Amino acid sequence: MSSEIQISTALVAADARIWTEVSREAESMITRVAKILLLAGLGLFYTLVIFNNLTDPNSNFQFVRHVLTMDTTFPGNNGMWRAMPSPAWHWTFFWCIVAWEIATAILLWWGFARMLRALRRTPAEFNAAKRVPVMALTLSLLMWLGAFLSVGGEWFLMWQSLTWNGQEAAFRNFVAVGLVLLLLLQTDTEHQP
Repeated sequence: MSSEIQISTALVAADARIWTEVSREAESMITRVAKILLLAGLGLFYTLVIFNNLTDPNSNFQFVRHVLTMDTTFPGNNGMWRAMPSPAWHWTFFWCIVAWEIATAILLWWGFARMLRALRRTPAEFNAAKRVPVMALTLSLLMWLGAFLSVGGEWFLMWQSLTWNGQEAAFRNFVAVGLVLLLLLQTDTEHQP
């Protein structure tokens, strides 16, 4: 009888070790899956932004045109010398923004695929798979901070416009992308918290 109890106890202990290991792996997968899904969410966002810009370019072009002409800023402001009334410049700015968005989307989806392939690999391999997404998210942050908040908001005084002011949306996008980048930069280890 005692050998049966010893065998039974050994099996229970082995079973507990297996479930502990499975539980640890599942915990690390949850964190990894969260990072991958948030990256996919941003990839979807950029894909839809590009789709809208390509299928209805006039809507966002009008935004760019009004910001560059500064026609809805405070009347008589001393910054009007910065205005760019040329339609050629308006289209150039618009298509540069679309190209920036396309580059960001490509990097986001490429990074998503790399991280998905590395999902069950070692932490070092998963961390290495984050390089492309970090580039994508940084490129996105630079667009919202550099192009929209700095150039549009401050150089072209977009903040003065009640109608064509995209600073709130740019800030919202900057924060969303920044939060995903901060989560992604958290180093993956064997045992996630």
